[in-house]
Amino acid sequence: MRRAIRAACVVFALGGSAAAHAQGGIGLGAFVGEPSGLSLKLWLQERAAFDVGVAWSFSGEDALHIHGNYLLHAYDLLEVPEGTLPVYYGLGARVKILEEDTLVGIRAPVGLAYIFPSRAVDIFLEVVPILDVAPSTEFGLNGYVGARYFFR
Repeated sequence: MRRAIRAACVVFALGGSAAAHAQGGIGLGAFVGEPSGLSLKLWLQERAAFDVGVAWSFSGEDALHIHGNYLLHAYDLLEVPEGTLPVYYGLGARVKILEEDTLVGIRAPVGLAYIFPSRAVDIFLEVVPILDVAPSTEFGLNGYVGARYFFR
């Protein structure tokens, strides 16, 4: 458990790169659903970002859930009068720490993120198929809504 918390802290601490600020900043926020928790998004390029989540799962057995994803954004699929509404998709990993077991899985998030014209706030909706690969193979699904504030 301590190792998982330390790993999450290291990922959050690495979020302060100058490249991220040049591309739109680092966003910190929260999401509610399954699981529910905190979100950090680090823009790498105009259409690419890395996001990390640390959350608590209430489905079935209570569990700590830590995930990271590489995301690509398509801005030209949906148009809105103000702001932007990219569709995003990506690939990542998650660790789910249960009381008696730890699951490791592959994530394939798909979502929508409304980015306000100021580019300081986004609201997102995400659905994530998950294939746990250890200690056994099992398919699952996560889904949530959230918001982040971006620091520049």
